Amino acid sequence: MRGPRGDGRGALPAAHYPGPVTIRLYDTSARQIRDFAPLVPGCVSIYLCGATVQAAPHIGHIRSGLNFDIMRRWFAHRGYDVTFIRNVTDIDDKIIRKAAEQNRPWWSIGYENERAFNDAYAALGCLPPTYEPRATGHITEMVEMMRGLIERGHAYEAEGNVYFDVRSLPGYLSLSNQDIDDLRQPSGEGETGKRDPRDFAMWKAAKPGEPSWETPWGRGRPGWHLECSAMAHKYLGEEFDIHGGGIDLIFPHHENEIAQARGFGDAFARYWVHNAWVTMSGEKMSKSLGNSVLVGEMVKRWRPVVLRYYLGTPHYRSTIEYSEESLREAEAAFARIEGFVQRAGELAGTTVEPAPEVPPAFADAMDDDLGVPQALAVVHTTVRQGNSALAADDKEAAVARLAEVRAMLGVLGLDPLDAHWAGGTDAGDDLSGVVDSLVRLVLDQREAARSRKDWATADAIRDRLGESGLVIEDSPQGPRWGLGPR
Repeated sequence: MRGPRGDGRGALPAAHYPGPVTIRLYDTSARQIRDFAPLVPGCVSIYLCGATVQAAPHIGHIRSGLNFDIMRRWFAHRGYDVTFIRNVTDIDDKIIRKAAEQNRPWWSIGYENERAFNDAYAALGCLPPTYEPRATGHITEMVEMMRGLIERGHAYEAEGNVYFDVRSLPGYLSLSNQDIDDLRQPSGEGETGKRDPRDFAMWKAAKPGEPSWETPWGRGRPGWHLECSAMAHKYLGEEFDIHGGGIDLIFPHHENEIAQARGFGDAFARYWVHNAWVTMSGEKMSKSLGNSVLVGEMVKRWRPVVLRYYLGTPHYRSTIEYSEESLREAEAAFARIEGFVQRAGELAGTTVEPAPEVPPAFADAMDDDLGVPQALAVVHTTVRQGNSALAADDKEAAVARLAEVRAMLGVLGLDPLDAHWAGGTDAGDDLSGVVDSLVRLVLDQREAARSRKDWATADAIRDRLGESGLVIEDSPQGPRWGLGPR
């Protein structure tokens, strides 16, 4: 398998061949943390349920992509060749409904929002997937899977629909740990002809005015669950390492994916990893509740790297309760890291490359079910040590800490010196240059007041800049400014 380092899709932190190191992950199917043992030594294959593109993404949608981006980066740092598949659901009931409401083609709704998702992933520093297949591009594979399931007695056609017979597969519901007699399977409009109300639709018969494709059972369109089983089979084979997604997908989506794949004869995923929600007032963030915070709007108010820090640094299995205060705390915490990186770099006088190895405590935390909060504590401890070295004018120690900090931040996708965060050339950067010139002019006036010992004027200038949201720091190289906490 070719991972991201082999296909030109973005640089990753320095990699090291995995030897005796053991990464441990919480496996939802086992309901415990398990040692990770790859199907192919030195390789890891990951399938992540991606966007259903009926609307632009809110930060709850993007959290999953961020969490698995960190997982992917950590596996790469540990030396694995990573194949990372993230699908796009570009046809479903919600997209069709939106198209009817807006009197637009269904595909234009999907494409517009697919681009919005990709813009959001890119803005927050997620590496591109190895492949990003669309559901509508894999109808042939879905038809082949349905044909095989019917032949094996796990599926049946009824009135142009194709259903999976859930009682035909021993072990159904083992992921969500439900009793089949108590099952309430979600059903959509037009799902007629079921032998059992618990059976789920893999293919839905065509309705007037809706998109449809030809099959041996008549024209229709895919159900939600079939697409992922078919695409995982195409891109990762009969068995692969990790299947990921949000906890809301455990049932029915992932449970039904397993049923289809195993009924077809695939072993499917060896590990199931699920991230928790972003909530507002204790409820899952969602469009239907009207409590979502769109990424496109958030990046106008907050630096994208701060949003990444906010969404990516809690443990992936812990819920994030959205609040402006928490975002301000994330902004202040990242500013402390960024300030050290800047000061240590100035002292070094040259670019300090990331260390080839991260500190052992950081590695131990990441190996233990991607313990980002504990790993981040190591980052902040190292920053404090680096600041102490700067205060003591110990260049060697400060540079060593900077190299370690950059290595750790690279794994988390938060290195402020990475080209993604430091090398932009859009209009915002042009404006930043103008602001820097204006602030420098004011700082020159402050320095002139200090040189003539007019401390009152110097302090007044500093206070006024502080009221504008700027933090002024006096250093041996002269004053410098940055954005303070909001």
